[in-house]
Amino acid sequence: MLLHEHLDGGLRVSTVLGLASSIGAELPATDEASLASWFDQGKSGSLEGYLEAFRHTVGVMQTPDALRRVARESLEDLGGQGVVYAEIRFAPMLNTATGLRPEAVVEAVLDGLKLGASSTGVEWGLILDAMRNRSGSEGVAELCAAYADAGVVAFDLAGPERGHPPDAHLPAMRIVRRAGLNLTIHAGEAAGVDSIRRAVHLCGADRIGHGVDIIDDCTLVDGKIVSMGALAEEIRDRRIPLELCLTSNLHTKGWTPAEHPADALYRAGFNVTINTDNRLMSATSVPTEFALLADHHGWRPADFARVTRAALEAAFCGEETKSRLWEQRIMPRFADLGVPVSPTW
Repeated sequence: MLLHEHLDGGLRVSTVLGLASSIGAELPATDEASLASWFDQGKSGSLEGYLEAFRHTVGVMQTPDALRRVARESLEDLGGQGVVYAEIRFAPMLNTATGLRPEAVVEAVLDGLKLGASSTGVEWGLILDAMRNRSGSEGVAELCAAYADAGVVAFDLAGPERGHPPDAHLPAMRIVRRAGLNLTIHAGEAAGVDSIRRAVHLCGADRIGHGVDIIDDCTLVDGKIVSMGALAEEIRDRRIPLELCLTSNLHTKGWTPAEHPADALYRAGFNVTINTDNRLMSATSVPTEFALLADHHGWRPADFARVTRAALEAAFCGEETKSRLWEQRIMPRFADLGVPVSPTW
């Protein structure tokens, strides 16, 4: 289960090289090892620095063929990591630099996801991002509404968080709600607790992208949460899902794996889900994210079963899909590991 994965943050290095060559685009390196090293944002130290690497992936995703290829390969790669359902997100307005209509951009990505699903069996939903530091979010919301029956499941705000509050885009969110779609917002990744408060109280977010800064509304003693502020209690008690992305947070915040509060939040009852964010920029994978929790926080298969079910509950797909995925594809894997899981959804 994967709820937070950026399409333009998960390209294969070989694909970036091939697409750049086909359009004559310059890259920071011309061989796979060097380019992979350049993309690795392990020492970026800030969200703003981390995001700088996207100009090269977005730059090669400006044609229908490129968009279809990247979308198809994303599901192929995720399927190889054991993912059975993924919600992929991207900002379609960033892929119009050479004149593509936004509708053509979305349609190409939808086509690519269908191709990837047909070859892997990975089921999916598409989330469209508006950039919080740009205008045009209402146009993205209208795209969400237009393609709601074709696989688009939600609207998201992404991009630099500081200085760009989510409630500046309320008109777009009203369009999304009128269309009956879901809302997830990047908040509490780099702009503190107030960003989360605005996303929940002013925007009505169904899920919080990252949300890790909620730990700043908690008191920690020996790595355990012993008390919470009012917002943290609300997020916990309302079971608002947090789309945590551990490796990405380590890179933008400079934490060590042991310092990441994912385990503390999980043990305190927060609705934690585990995600990759950007597999290329963070040089990560789903197994890598799970290994961080196992190696540095002592998570066992039962813990992973619990958060996997939480992610399925939080997914923007229908109950029939959730039941089928759990009973036919997810539960049997954990049962084989000896984890006592419910056989029915």
